[in-house]
Amino acid sequence: MSRELWLNLPVREPERAKAFYTELGFRLNEQYASQEGSFSLIIGDNQVVLMLFPESTFHGLAGNAVAESWQGTEVLFSLGANSRDEVDEFALKAERAGGTIYSKPGEKGGWMYGCGFADPDGHRWNALYMDMSKLPQG
Repeated sequence: MSRELWLNLPVREPERAKAFYTELGFRLNEQYASQEGSFSLIIGDNQVVLMLFPESTFHGLAGNAVAESWQGTEVLFSLGANSRDEVDEFALKAERAGGTIYSKPGEKGGWMYGCGFADPDGHRWNALYMDMSKLPQG
């Protein structure tokens, strides 16, 4: 595990969160057996692990209060997309799965195309396609 990245998130309803993320295309981590309502998913080509824990379990692991994710943002998770169409697909999938779009798909800075969405627990994500050939030099 020393060279892997694990993202750990508290969720109010683990089954709902699992359904949301699998609708986005995240894969269930078959090597992890669910314990106390937790789930493990795999994100992308780099095999990033997303762990979903019931809030009470997460509280015990973190050793402090669980932040109210609808009140503020501590972290923004970014997903790389291979095209503008893939960004649009992320936005549609997120909304259909019960997420909230907070930034509709659009161009940013002339070289990025992205959207922003929150999962059902208020954790914020964005999907970005970056055309590096249009990246401003300087």
